[in-house]
Amino acid sequence: MDSSQDRNLPATQRKLQKARDDGKVTRSRDLGNLAVLGTGAVALSMLAPTLLEHLKLALSTQMSFDASVIGQTSDLLLRLRDVTLVGMGVAVAFAAIILPAVIISTVATGGWVMSFKPLGPDFSRLNPLAGIGRLFSKEQVSHVLKLVLMTAALIAVAASYFMSHLDQVAQLVLQPSSASIPHLASWVSAGVALLLLVVFAVAVIDMPLQAYMFGSRMRMSHQEIKQEHKDSEGDPQMKGKRRARQRELSQRNSVSAVPKADFVVMNPTHFAVALKYDENKMGAPQVISKGADLLALKIRDLAKSNKIPVLQSPMLARALYTHAELNREIPGNLYTAVAQVLAYVYRLQAALRGEGPMPEEMPEPFVPPEMDPFSKLISEAAAA
Repeated sequence: MDSSQDRNLPATQRKLQKARDDGKVTRSRDLGNLAVLGTGAVALSMLAPTLLEHLKLALSTQMSFDASVIGQTSDLLLRLRDVTLVGMGVAVAFAAIILPAVIISTVATGGWVMSFKPLGPDFSRLNPLAGIGRLFSKEQVSHVLKLVLMTAALIAVAASYFMSHLDQVAQLVLQPSSASIPHLASWVSAGVALLLLVVFAVAVIDMPLQAYMFGSRMRMSHQEIKQEHKDSEGDPQMKGKRRARQRELSQRNSVSAVPKADFVVMNPTHFAVALKYDENKMGAPQVISKGADLLALKIRDLAKSNKIPVLQSPMLARALYTHAELNREIPGNLYTAVAQVLAYVYRLQAALRGEGPMPEEMPEPFVPPEMDPFSKLISEAAAA
């Protein structure tokens, strides 16, 4: 297995998508903490007057007792229910405000991911050795270091702020409660704002850090990329065999098109290629059927039974069989050779109709040596 040092290539799109399907994306905990604390602080500061008024009214109502209330103990349970409902209402209101902020902060880092795989059981986490390894992993060490630094920064800011306003806080004790509470609320709000600035700074640093750590975890080795390409594209050998089989099946199916051909060239029994040319519909002649060995003989017999000229041209037959695709125009390098054969066929057909003399034996058309696989084999053997 490749070591982590070998994984020096960025993750492919396929691996990133698979990780995303498994619910593994970049996430910043500090951004989520900032969303919860920041939204909660803003909501509390905006709703505090209303909440305090409701709390004051509820306490004044629920904490008033007389002889009739003491006599009816069931009323105490009703009062407790009312206070509980008020508290639950406040909690639900805060949750409704904070939840969208949490969702937005989560989607902002890694995007929306709908996956239930993280909720499934992972028995590998029960392995104590693997757990110890995770404790000392690079991600865990950086997370602990970040928490230590953030905690130290929060303590330093809180201590500095408290010490600088200690005299003002002490003087609040000497003031009436109606005047001291607004001052205390303002002092607490300013302190919370300073602490949120620290959390914000940590979140700004944590977002690119988490993206880097996630990219580092996803990095791949050369072997992994090769294996992924092999899995996605298939084994080259098996892929080649499938293509050969598909070509064979295509050639067998193409035999039915032989009666539509203008002529067939052979070598003389190993290869057979049937061609057709319609100057009104085609830019160049097309191969409509081809085959080797027994399939070549079948093409020859079918052509003769349909009175289609069968011509012997070994080099041209080999070149067309090797380089021409079914139902496609022939390669440009073979235009001249096929045109020579086609001209001979036209003269032959005219003679058979009684419109001209019978042509002499067809000369071997010129085929570029690089288009003939047999000539290439001879050249390579001579060079060796």
